[in-house]
Amino acid sequence: MSDLEDGESVEMKGSGAKPYVLKNVGGVYSCSCPAWRNQSVAIESRTCKHLRKLRGDAAELARIGGALPAKPLKTPSEKGGPPLLLAQSWDNAADLSDWWMSEKLDGVRAYWDGRTFLSRQGNEYHAPDWFVAGFPETPLDGELWIERGKFQRTVSVVRRQDKSDHWREVRFLAFDAPAIDAPFEERLEFLHATLPAKKYEFASVLAHQRCTGAAHLQSELARINALGGEGLMLREPGSKYEVGRSCSLLKVKTFHDAEAVVIAHQPGKGKHKGRLGALSVQMPDGTEFSVGTGFSDAQRGAPPALGSVITYRYQELSDGGVPRFPSFVRLHESQQDSVKIDAPAQQGAKPKSGHSPSAEKRYFELVDGKSSKFWEIQIDGLTVSVRYGRIGAAGASSVKQFADSAAAEKHGNKLVAEKTAKGYEEK
Repeated sequence: MSDLEDGESVEMKGSGAKPYVLKNVGGVYSCSCPAWRNQSVAIESRTCKHLRKLRGDAAELARIGGALPAKPLKTPSEKGGPPLLLAQSWDNAADLSDWWMSEKLDGVRAYWDGRTFLSRQGNEYHAPDWFVAGFPETPLDGELWIERGKFQRTVSVVRRQDKSDHWREVRFLAFDAPAIDAPFEERLEFLHATLPAKKYEFASVLAHQRCTGAAHLQSELARINALGGEGLMLREPGSKYEVGRSCSLLKVKTFHDAEAVVIAHQPGKGKHKGRLGALSVQMPDGTEFSVGTGFSDAQRGAPPALGSVITYRYQELSDGGVPRFPSFVRLHESQQDSVKIDAPAQQGAKPKSGHSPSAEKRYFELVDGKSSKFWEIQIDGLTVSVRYGRIGAAGASSVKQFADSAAAEKHGNKLVAEKTAKGYEEK
């Protein structure tokens, strides 16, 4: 590695228009970059990525006599805002098994730069001194949050500039350490070491858990939704902190199930050439869109017929009323059951008993001082369909298929018993 003699300086290209100047004056190394200048430690203990690039990590470690500080990222003055990792929306197709799962908070994104909180645009949130007392000097990424359903209240508090006692309602929940150049698992360990439980009155680490698969994702999403939450965030295992929008961080919101009529087959491309690429479908209000994910190879080879009704799953509607990230689930229950019954009959087999083409839906509500929720169930032959959520909202849906109608009825009755035990009343 290169080095600087006493009194020597060198220029190094940075992100700004002018190069940064690196100097050695009596063994004290300096750099003109903002990252070196803005460190709140003695000048002889400062380093930066430019000095590390010039001299190497080992030489810098020996020089400052301790652990190297985390590699600084671009500062707000260089980018116009803090260097944040931004999420993409899940496409309902990628397998999220083993990803790190946490609640998507309905608060205000905040970047702690070691001295103050910054918004995504680089504006300061004027937290009182007592709120940030003892906070670490390393950058933290997190959310200023009061509680579920209090987004507007959170905004009104953190945008105040008088450092008032209203901040006592707020908590800073950290979910990443941007300056730590390591996989997410190590960054999470760093957060727990830096913000140990009960050390800070107004800060803690957001809880994360490994996603074991689609069923776990659905159940956790349903739990958060029932509590009035926004959804989930999923982080790719082993991923680094990237500045900008990245597929290593995905947001997953409440799923909705709906039906649409198949109006056309779109041919596949690439690996799906010669098979179905997507279905063109039409909603009851006439809106048309395409469904291109969720199909098995067999379904792409023999797609639902024109005029048939499919059930699809989506996260939300666009401003134009079009489902976002639609994914094929199955043929609509009535048509699916008819296929299962009719095909064996042609071979001389008897259909499974217990099918009820138009099973009655049962509707329950739970209304008390803290909750205002509904739950609806329909047991239809081999299928148990459930819809749930806050009263007045569309809610989320889930469907389970069973080997026989007796198993479906047993499962449905068990769910009803669980809900009534929790205080739900049938309407």
